Amino acid sequence: MSWYQKEILLKPRGRGFHLINEEVVNQLTEIKNIKIGLMHILIKHTSASLTLNENFDPNVRSDMEKYFSRTIKENEPWYDHNSEGSDDMPAHIKSTLIGNSLTIPITNGKLNLGTWQGIYLCEHRNHAGSRKLLVTILGDDK
Repeated sequence: MSWYQKEILLKPRGRGFHLINEEVVNQLTEIKNIKIGLMHILIKHTSASLTLNENFDPNVRSDMEKYFSRTIKENEPWYDHNSEGSDDMPAHIKSTLIGNSLTIPITNGKLNLGTWQGIYLCEHRNHAGSRKLLVTILGDDK
């Protein structure tokens, strides 16, 4: 049984739901050495989140952004936390609802996701910088 832990940096993205499978896997060469295991991913931010969802139709990603932006509005008069901009408190709420981590099985050196599943970075700020992910892998080597 082997453990690997690595912090990876994602490129900056604008607000929205972004597929990041390739970017994550390209920075984690350790995955290819795992016969069976688990990968846990934690996003180290409070205004972005992670989820698994549709990896084929980009309309799903834009519909997700539209839904969350209409459901959790900016500039609500009851927000006290607004010193970092009108998108900040809604970003914290969205990240709490969606979540900050994922656990994904690894089988024979690959992420064992469903045919239509992809890892989303859910960026809730209008102008965010790079996002850090802490990835921990536990598994039996090939």
